[in-house]
Amino acid sequence: MAYDDFLAERIKTLLMEKQVPFEEKKMMGGLCYMVDGKMCLGVSKDKLMARIGPEIYDEALSKKGCREMDFTGRSMKGFVFVEPEGLDMEKDLEYWVQLCLDYNPEATSSKKRK
Repeated sequence: MAYDDFLAERIKTLLMEKQVPFEEKKMMGGLCYMVDGKMCLGVSKDKLMARIGPEIYDEALSKKGCREMDFTGRSMKGFVFVEPEGLDMEKDLEYWVQLCLDYNPEATSSKKRK
């Protein structure tokens, strides 16, 4: 299983309900949702990868199922993983998606490779 298709579909449905233009990109063995050309959130195995920004990072880590994103072996400040137990209810998933969308205008785009 590269990523949880059901979680990916739940995210896609929420973004469409919120009328947020997005692009899906398969990367890093998972699925990323790009908003305004920037990585906003994604699915890695059965976890939500959330780009929430450094300002609320510490507070977010206290939420159910949330942990540091250590995809590369070291913590990435401003990014978190949310385990399935933190996403059971639709309101929980909507909370995380909205945090990502709120941070997106402040996020910087990665530089394009040549």
